Amino acid sequence: MKYLLEIRNLKSGYGEFEVLKGINLEVKENEIIALIGPNGAGKSTVIKSICNISDLKSGKIIFRGKDARKFKTHELIKEGICYVNQGRIIFGNLTVRENLEISSWIIKDKKERNDRLEEIYQKFHVLKEKKDKLAYTLSGGQQQMLALGRALILKPSLLLLDEPSLGLSPKLQKELFEIIKKLKKEGVSILIVEQNAKKAIEIANKTYLLEDGKIVLEGGGKSILRHKKIREVYLGGRY
Repeated sequence: MKYLLEIRNLKSGYGEFEVLKGINLEVKENEIIALIGPNGAGKSTVIKSICNISDLKSGKIIFRGKDARKFKTHELIKEGICYVNQGRIIFGNLTVRENLEISSWIIKDKKERNDRLEEIYQKFHVLKEKKDKLAYTLSGGQQQMLALGRALILKPSLLLLDEPSLGLSPKLQKELFEIIKKLKKEGVSILIVEQNAKKAIEIANKTYLLEDGKIVLEGGGKSILRHKKIREVYLGGRY
């Protein structure tokens, strides 16, 4: 199989409003793909289209050789796609452990559920330390770790991240991107929508620039960093 995820001539939006105007994008196994661009360009709509929570007008979304449009959103989780929403959406009135347990609902075997829970605790030590604390009491960075943990407990093949660094301090952003790089080494493919263009490009195998619902530029880290528009508009003249 050439691609884990393949998007072809995708047109999508909300109701009569068309946001994506025929985009093409691919994700291979063990690859990080970054999607950058200005606010309102349609970056989040790409992820929502993959998850079947926007209105698809035309085009193809193929995941592991299957037509992803035929699956309901919850069925895509079983297929191996997990989505971490923008804004660290968690159940604040539940404990950290309860948040993680809710995410493991599709795992039938109790021992396997417990084993996976322990794996998340090993990956994010702070979640183990605070497993009995209500989720709303966590810091912003800790809530982001919890949101990631809820997705990773399902062992996805493809992880969709929508603005994961939003609202985090520079220190926590650095830690977050290190975690994302480690996930790739563990075999998780990642499609990341990110306003921090510099960090996204640095960790990505390939970056797509989306403007006004269209892919206007794509390339690997070094090649896209040399592009004048990327340097001047998205990296403030650096590189």
